[in-house]
Amino acid sequence: MFIKDDNGISDARLRGFLEELYGGRSVKKVLILPPDFTRMYSGAGKITAILNEMFLSRGARVDIMPALGTHAPMTAEESMKFFGPGVDPGKLIVHNWRTDVVKLGEVPADFVSSVSEGLVNDRIDVEVNRLIADPSYDLIVSVGQVVPHEVVGMANYSKNIFVGCGGSSMINSSHMLGAFYGLERIMGRDFSPVRKVFDYAQEHFLAAFPISYIMTVTTSDGGETVLRGIYSGEGRRSFEQAVGHSQDVNLVHMKEPIKKAVVYLDPSEFKSTWLGNKAVYRTRMAIADGGSLVVLAPGVRRFGEDDENDRLIRKYGYVGRKRILELVAENEDLRANLSVAAHLIHGSSDGRFSITYCTRYLTEREVRGAGFDYMPYGEAARLYDPETLTDGEHDGFYYISNPALGLWTVG
Repeated sequence: MFIKDDNGISDARLRGFLEELYGGRSVKKVLILPPDFTRMYSGAGKITAILNEMFLSRGARVDIMPALGTHAPMTAEESMKFFGPGVDPGKLIVHNWRTDVVKLGEVPADFVSSVSEGLVNDRIDVEVNRLIADPSYDLIVSVGQVVPHEVVGMANYSKNIFVGCGGSSMINSSHMLGAFYGLERIMGRDFSPVRKVFDYAQEHFLAAFPISYIMTVTTSDGGETVLRGIYSGEGRRSFEQAVGHSQDVNLVHMKEPIKKAVVYLDPSEFKSTWLGNKAVYRTRMAIADGGSLVVLAPGVRRFGEDDENDRLIRKYGYVGRKRILELVAENEDLRANLSVAAHLIHGSSDGRFSITYCTRYLTEREVRGAGFDYMPYGEAARLYDPETLTDGEHDGFYYISNPALGLWTVG
């Protein structure tokens, strides 16, 4: 099932859609898997709140576990902003990707080798949060946003399970598989090697679980989320419909390469370069060789989302694909954290264009130590005022107010 309206789907129509989906189902225990605060503009927070109210009103027990992946847990303030007052922040279950998982099986090495053109030849363990494998749940609802993504091509569907609620093996392996294959060959496309691995795992290990997917397609209009489409189902067909819609509304095709891009990172959403580097990989296919990227990052306080990832980023830096692959071969701590290695590749321009981070909290020494150029945020904001700038072309630069909702390419 789906509804689509590029003028925006009203709350009443959304509620009616969800009622049609689940109103007739008799369930006693439900697990909802929304994205975390990094998908603030997904519309998933509102959907989760409506579902929570709907199932509770019918006497069901409802558990809500945000699909954090490697991200930091949501704060009470973030929960309120994302879900509204209908979801108690104190009852959110925190997924721990290192300890809270069970192994369902393996994606064979020969399959991984085949889909990666021989670039990766290792098996991948399929691990998910233990609650997903709990047979006491009558229904598991995975809620998320389909949007261009640097690892898998187009986010959501089973990625919400295998990465958002997955374990270290799948997270590390999938990120490195995507990085080895090449970001430019993946971004904005459906059938990437990583997606094929997820499809294999979905077919072989999730078929018996009562998982229903709800996927949104959104844009932002003046800071407000416009819910353009909502797609639901248990198989791939609904995902493919959402992918087509997202490709239509979330991809921005430039006629000429951008010589200077200025990207703003909302401080309520972007507190680390781990998240903020969306400014890099969502624009890198549109920036000219020898060009520049200026990242306005007033809320960025650290590099990694957790202490170990932060340490590794500070240690190795965003030094380009070739050097990171050498460092992986030379260093055990990086081999043990391949998602960090992949992130370091994604966050580099490979020397094609300069990247200047403009921060309030990270020092010049810290920023330059990680491989970026530096400008104090106050100085940058005087040159490029996010309070007055609008998206698109300006005299001497191209401005983007939210890199999370798009992918910029040439042609």
